[in-house]
Amino acid sequence: MFASAAAAHAQAAGTEARDATMATTVGQRWQMLERQFVDLADAMPEEKWAFKPKDGAFDTVRTFGEQVKHVACANEALALEVRHQPPPPDCRTGGPNPAKTKTELMAYLRQSFAAVREVIAQMTPANALDAAGGPYGGESTRLGLATLAVWHGSDHYGQLAVYLRLNGIVPPASR
Repeated sequence: MFASAAAAHAQAAGTEARDATMATTVGQRWQMLERQFVDLADAMPEEKWAFKPKDGAFDTVRTFGEQVKHVACANEALALEVRHQPPPPDCRTGGPNPAKTKTELMAYLRQSFAAVREVIAQMTPANALDAAGGPYGGESTRLGLATLAVWHGSDHYGQLAVYLRLNGIVPPASR
């Protein structure tokens, strides 16, 4: 009797560990990206938020500020898609949020990271593979959209790290 009670307790503990690990593992990566991305965006002086590389194939890229707004809109969109709510339109061009100044864009960026952090925290093994998606994430799952958010933010982090370095600024995570 004690052996079966111990086995049941061990199995329950193992399930709790898996439950915690799903949200915790993805959440840790998200929070690391959030800290580094927000610090990187904040490191660029406001007068340089209109900067973009100009030589060669760079003539069609977004400015630093446009990149930040695009990431904020995409974060917001993916969080809404997980919740089966309509995402904002036109994230490719920054979406409908009226933020324009560094202060406004930083607030939007922080809010968007918090929205994704919240949907990641609500992920469990029981719901991680639930259908979710929309025009940005495509047909996917909660876990799929969470990992897409990590990938997308990381991709733009790398681009913006180059923008900082082209302006003589070492990204905070590299100092």
